[in-house]
Amino acid sequence: MDKIYIKDLEVYAFHGVNKEEKNMGQKFLISIELSLSLREAGKTDNLNATVNYAKLCHDIEREFTKESYNLIEKSAEALANFILLNYYQAEGVKVLVKKPWAPIGKSLDYAAVEIERYWHKAYIGLGSNMGDKEENIKKALEYINTDKCRVEKVSNIYNTKPVGYLDQDEFLNCAAEIKTLLTPEELIRFLLNIEKELKRERIIKWGPRTIDLDVLLYDDIITSSEEITVPHPRMHERLFVLKPLSDIAPYLIHPILNKRIISLEEELSKVQNL
Repeated sequence: MDKIYIKDLEVYAFHGVNKEEKNMGQKFLISIELSLSLREAGKTDNLNATVNYAKLCHDIEREFTKESYNLIEKSAEALANFILLNYYQAEGVKVLVKKPWAPIGKSLDYAAVEIERYWHKAYIGLGSNMGDKEENIKKALEYINTDKCRVEKVSNIYNTKPVGYLDQDEFLNCAAEIKTLLTPEELIRFLLNIEKELKRERIIKWGPRTIDLDVLLYDDIITSSEEITVPHPRMHERLFVLKPLSDIAPYLIHPILNKRIISLEEELSKVQNL
């Protein structure tokens, strides 16, 4: 990935835990490393194909001084989010905030924090079999499509039979590709909150639901925690997941099974049609 660097931009701001820092302010040095493609700018010599460094510096100063935070960790996080949300070319950003006048009673060059944040690609499975099913899916996609979760692609919607608990109505299912700044844990919490907004009740395992939102894949990571397992542990066993996913990402490779989604769908279709 190509890079753009801003090094030690000097900004006077009012971040700090101490009252004096809030009242008097102090100097901060901000360095930015943007990850993006510079190929088009290099080929065309067109400013619109890259990031205007002057504008970026002014925007950094404006954003960094807009509020007063206790921690430079918070200021760096806010700055990283601002850059990724407002500079569409950037796929990732590294933010280094130095505090040369940190009031710690010792001689030092500076105290500092450095963070890296990136856009991530995730795939979400959506299903509904209560009420206005299509409207439930539409509303869920609208809820998902926020600043930090942008819906990029949506599959066709399919009628599917229930699995596990059979005494219920058929489902409508689809899949969506999203671009997100959230971690896997933050993403599943976000989706669970959307389910609550749409009146999802967990009474019967695999039972009827207004909306069901599952994280199927997140980049190419393999991870498991108390909150989420990625890839979804049963996605390769479910045609109602693989079929819509094949609409939008047929050649995506399952990071554990090392097979393309379309191949998994074809294999499962053959087995279920025997």
